[in-house]
Parts: sequence; C-alpha cells; structure tokens
Amino acid sequence: MKIYADLHLHSCLSPCGDGDMTPYNLVQMAKLLGFDMIALTDHNSCGNCASAVRVGQDIGLTVVPGMELCTSEEIHCVCLFPELDAANAFSEFVHNKMPDIKNQPEIFGEQYKMDEGDGVIGSESLLLTTAADISIDDVTPLVQSYGGACFPAHLDRASYSVLSVLGFLYPELRFTAAEFTPKAYLPQYLEQHPLLQNMHLLRNSDAHYLENMIEPIDTLELTACTPQALINFLNNA
Repeated sequence: MKIYADLHLHSCLSPCGDGDMTPYNLVQMAKLLGFDMIALTDHNSCGNCASAVRVGQDIGLTVVPGMELCTSEEIHCVCLFPELDAANAFSEFVHNKMPDIKNQPEIFGEQYKMDEGDGVIGSESLLLTTAADISIDDVTPLVQSYGGACFPAHLDRASYSVLSVLGFLYPELRFTAAEFTPKAYLPQYLEQHPLLQNMHLLRNSDAHYLENMIEPIDTLELTACTPQALINFLNNA
C-alpha cells in the first residue's frame, strides 16, 4: 500500500524546536496536511514520542517513535523504532553517551517534555544538540540491535550531514536508505555517489516549526501502515 510519510519532525523537546511544536499540535497538523505516517525525531532523545504516539492513536495517524542522533563526528542520523519500549531503551543508551553539558534555555531554547494534551510534564536539563559518543560507523548495527532502522539525514545540507563532514559514503556504513531535503536535485547526487542508486531515497521536512511542515511529496510502498512495516522496508533496499 502507498503511504504518505514525513519521517523527520521535531517537537518542543528539541532546543531549536518552536514552543508551538507540541506533540499534539504537530500530529494534528500532519493529519490536516494529509499524511498517513510521521516520525517524531527530536535531537538525541525520544522523550516526547509516547505523547505523540497517543495523539496519533486518537486521530488515526501512525506515529513512529524515533530520534535524530548526532554522532561523535557531528553527523545527523534519523533512527526509527517499531515500538516505544525499543525507542526509550535506545534513548537511555544515547543519553549515557552524551557529554555532561547543561542546557542554557536563554541561549539554546527550552527542551520541554509534554503530555498528549499540551501539558508540560518536565524538561530535559542536558543539552540535546551536542554530539553523542557514538561513531557513524556503529550507528546501523546499533540501531538494528534495538529492532530499528536508520538513515543519514539531509545529505544535501552543508552541515551535519555525511557528505558535508566526510565527503562521501562508503559501504561499511551499511545504510540502505538516505534522506534529502525536498529541494535537492537528486540526479546530481546519484551520479556523484553511486551507492545511493541502490538505496531508498527519502525526502522529509525536518520541520522545527508548524509553518515548516510540508504537504506530502512522495509515497512509500509498505505492506501496512505500521512502524514495523516501515522498519522492514527501510532495512531492505
């Protein structure tokens, strides 16, 4: 079945995420835009995923729990999981791999944890935009050990991407999917980086503000509109 999906969205837990980007608001907006599935992928944390999943269940939108991991090389990777227990376990693992640098809300912004009704239930004191002590070389097997799937984020951006940091992709990374921004000219990248030709190529919004959320672009051919079907798809190029 064809599924409209945006697999890279941030909530108000990300310090660069807008305060209006609550789990309730972003899931409701995705429904209005016509998506069948979204993934909540805050920086280095899955702390708001449970609330977003509950909102999605209430309104009939599939929400995949996830995270945008910042590796030790300062490369962003989107990590997705089939269910909340795996996402939360991975989130705890990443938390223990991060430097003890406290957030300064007046500089970086708040990092709110919220319930499904927009109530603030806490805040993350650790600055979530720092790099975790996890190498890009280890990301794929690590995420798969939690039952998940991952892909390098926004390859066409000039920072925090595999291509901007390393300059190239190599088979040992074991990625079977890759993400571009909606404005990327894909033929250019396919020519310059042949490994992409055998990978699932995704275009997601990476929205940090409600107004940056986009209407559906591409469809994914999944066996069902479930997180597990998505994981199976992404792990099999």
